[in-house]
Amino acid sequence: MILDKGIMEIQLTSRAAESSPLIYARVAGVLYPILAILGGFAQFFVRQNLIVPGNASATINKIMASESLFRIGFVGDLIGQVIFVLLVLVLYMLLKPVNQTHALLMVIFALVGVPIAMLNLLNQFAVLILLNGADYLTAFEADQLHSIAMLFLDLQIAGITIAQIFWGLWLFPLGYLVFKSGFLPKILGILLMIGCFGYVLDSVTYFLLPNFEATISQFTFIGELLLPLWLLIKGVDAEQWQERSLESA
Repeated sequence: MILDKGIMEIQLTSRAAESSPLIYARVAGVLYPILAILGGFAQFFVRQNLIVPGNASATINKIMASESLFRIGFVGDLIGQVIFVLLVLVLYMLLKPVNQTHALLMVIFALVGVPIAMLNLLNQFAVLILLNGADYLTAFEADQLHSIAMLFLDLQIAGITIAQIFWGLWLFPLGYLVFKSGFLPKILGILLMIGCFGYVLDSVTYFLLPNFEATISQFTFIGELLLPLWLLIKGVDAEQWQERSLESA
């Protein structure tokens, strides 16, 4: 009976060890598309629909007519940053057996971008303050307020571009860890590392070449699309993950 109990405990421990990487993989596979949906909604459905570049009056009219949508986009961005933190921590738990130093580097790059992105959202919220007619703004004419609002929206784009540097940089250690893991396909790691350079180059060209309109990251993001699909559908090789965990212990 004692022997049987000991064998059962070993089996349960083994099953728990094998299931944990699959849990991490599934959670990351769910969080990644949620993050993409929230970010895509705020950027493409809200900002791109409401902001008319170079036309303050049209932009302000659209925002005032759809203020609730503008606010929902703002909150969606905030929630997205929280989801991003959770995603990075889950990926850290999944990938730290490969190399803890590189996993920490991944976390640092990712988390540096979060406060930049969240503070940058104040530029968007400032537009609502300007347009809701606080008493201390009565010194400004309507056209002046509209111009200032557009300035804040332009600053938000610049802030997003700064945060984008770190959204790119974290992909390089992530891709390297995936490539070296042995429990995820190497091609995913290569694509993620390529994605890093797409975001970084977009940020550099935005500040150095303001008339350069091409977006490089639209051609290099495929790794970020395939990784969550793989984690959600295929998961990871639990035996390989367990071996890496034992090696790193």
